[in-house]
This record gives sequence, structure tokens and C-alpha cells, in this order.
Amino acid sequence: MKFITSLILTALLSFAACLYLPWWSIAIVAFVVAVLIPVKPLFSFISGFMALFLLWSLLALYISTNNGHLLAHKISLLVLKTDNPFLLIIITGLIGGLVAGFAALTGTYTRKLKG
Repeated sequence: MKFITSLILTALLSFAACLYLPWWSIAIVAFVVAVLIPVKPLFSFISGFMALFLLWSLLALYISTNNGHLLAHKISLLVLKTDNPFLLIIITGLIGGLVAGFAALTGTYTRKLKG
């Protein structure tokens, strides 16, 4: 139950934080959620990773779909050297997921150092 709570709370707070703060505020949110909700380190990483992977992937897909994947086609050609906007969306989710996952893992280990 704590895993699902941590996952949902991380996703919702990250979405709200990114409306007003820079993109890296997801790391702060994942860290704080991991400190406040005690979960095992592996589950903490997976919770942070899944929350942001799903959030960023779905947001990127939503934005890209609304403009007909026009920008995603051009950026994927520029960055990936192939015309694959969906691979770009997956990479976007992976970057957010890794940042939040490692921040959540750090928060869990910080909690263990305190207590």
C-alpha cells in the first residue's frame, strides 16, 4: 500500500511542482516523498522511476499528439538520427524516471542514516 501511495504522490506532486518550478524539481519531490514514506530501497527506486516514467511519457505523448508529432519528428531526426517520435517519447520518460528513481533511492538511504 505504501508503494502505491508513494508512486501516486510522487507523480501528482511532480506534476504540480513542474508547473511552477524547473524540471529538476522532480528530484526534490521524489526525495521528499521517499523520506516521508518508508519503503524498502528497491521499491523506492521503482516507485520514483515508474511515477515519472509514466508521467513524462504520457505528457510527451499528449503534447506530441496534439501537434501531429510535427516537432517530435524533427527533434528525433536531429538527436536520434532516425525518424521515430515514439522512441523520443520513451527516452524522455526514461530520463525523468532515472532522475526521480535515484532521488527516491537517495531519500530512502537518507532516512536509514537518520534512524
